[in-house]
Amino acid sequence: MFERISNGWALSKQSFRVLMLDKELLLFPIMSGISCLLVLASFALPLWDSKYFNTIMNDQQAPQDPLAYVILFAFYFVNYFVMIFFNSALMACAIIRLKGGNPTVSDGFNAALNRLPQIAGWALVSATVGFILKMIESRSERIGQIVAGLLGMAWSITTYFVIPVLVVEKKNPFEAMKRSVSVLRETWGESLVANFGIGAIMFLIMIPVFLMMVGGGMLIATGNALAGGVLIGCAILLILLISLVSSAVHAILIAAIYLFAAEGEAPAQFDQTLIAHAFNRK
Repeated sequence: MFERISNGWALSKQSFRVLMLDKELLLFPIMSGISCLLVLASFALPLWDSKYFNTIMNDQQAPQDPLAYVILFAFYFVNYFVMIFFNSALMACAIIRLKGGNPTVSDGFNAALNRLPQIAGWALVSATVGFILKMIESRSERIGQIVAGLLGMAWSITTYFVIPVLVVEKKNPFEAMKRSVSVLRETWGESLVANFGIGAIMFLIMIPVFLMMVGGGMLIATGNALAGGVLIGCAILLILLISLVSSAVHAILIAAIYLFAAEGEAPAQFDQTLIAHAFNRK
């Protein structure tokens, strides 16, 4: 286990070095976040004074009106479509870089646009699963939340490699999920531990940022509102930046492991022995 954690940590650092070659990849998580906010606004604002507003704003109670189910599912579908579209564009650029190219933002958009049917299909499947999990969570209270959380975790693991499969192989959603499970079965150790490695690195970086927020709160409490507000504002900006970097590094790591599974050779930016080790023990 310690060896796996060490490998995951090393793979995460190599993924970060790849990101430093193409910092423009951070634009995709930024645009994805902005677009998701616009999607939320486009649903929530027209429903502000209606009984359907809480349906969109993640109210814990299951909706009773059939139209509320339709609205909620539509919101899930559009939101997933936006996220998958930008993730696909980011993944396409990462794969171009890992294959020795020099990707641009337009390359990512072109790749995503050329895969709109696959993206729409996967958004529909993801929205359906998300909708079902929401119903389980909202109807069964605490037990439902536990069950939905476990099912959601299993779904995330099962679909770990779906996006690169959609981008490279252009498979339909169900074939992509089957292919994702196949790749994960070969690489389950390092795939998941490397993902943990990214999370651990980001958590360590977040600690001083959270301390900044605590310090800002203390300054405000002692009457120094301006300094406290500035400190908290800087901390929030740092949190957003760290989240963006984490998303991009995660996509690069998934792309690297997928390419090794598909082509049998690690990208030049990664250590051949290290990434090959992911396939040695199942």
